[in-house]
Amino acid sequence: MVRNDSGGLSPKQEKSGTGKVVELVGIVVFALLLAFLIQLFLVKTYRIPSGSMEPTLDIGQRVLVNRVGMNFGDPSVGDIVVFHPPAGADVQPARCGALDEGNGSQRACSTATPEESDQTFIKRVVGVGGDRISIRGGHVVRNGRLQRESFINACGNGFGCDFPAAITVPEGSFYMMGDNRGASDDSRYWGPVPKDWLIGTAFATYWPPKRIGVF
Repeated sequence: MVRNDSGGLSPKQEKSGTGKVVELVGIVVFALLLAFLIQLFLVKTYRIPSGSMEPTLDIGQRVLVNRVGMNFGDPSVGDIVVFHPPAGADVQPARCGALDEGNGSQRACSTATPEESDQTFIKRVVGVGGDRISIRGGHVVRNGRLQRESFINACGNGFGCDFPAAITVPEGSFYMMGDNRGASDDSRYWGPVPKDWLIGTAFATYWPPKRIGVF
């Protein structure tokens, strides 16, 4: 080791050590900035807070959500989407924009309240603009055809399992339902979700390790 007369490191070595610290700090800052930008514009992570998407997604499971895809196209029926629901979802019982639909009605809610909620939900798209939707035994009837939904939990005979009168999903909106049909607060009660309120499409789960996979 080269030392100066006082027994310390030489100025050249001190400069080299300082440079390494600055370089390390720069790498850390860059990595944090990159992670922030990815979360802000590309991919975001979410933790599943309830059992409304069982058996597909369990409480505590974590998913990756593609945010940029919303700029290039609309989600399709069957996609799992993260979004802000209408403000009608903030009260119990949920409030539909059409007072004669939703809770206690023959029709599922067709009209959202105009205000957007601050809550973040994750559900499955079961209908898009122009689709005619009714519910039979917890299963979606889309444009007159009973959908094959082997991924859902049975609804049973509880409230919300049957809305026999069809409603039409407004253009530019999406009808959302949880896979746990007997225990999901969804579009049946507070209506369709405008595209502007969508955050992104879930494309993979990364926690717990035994549930790692893509949708």
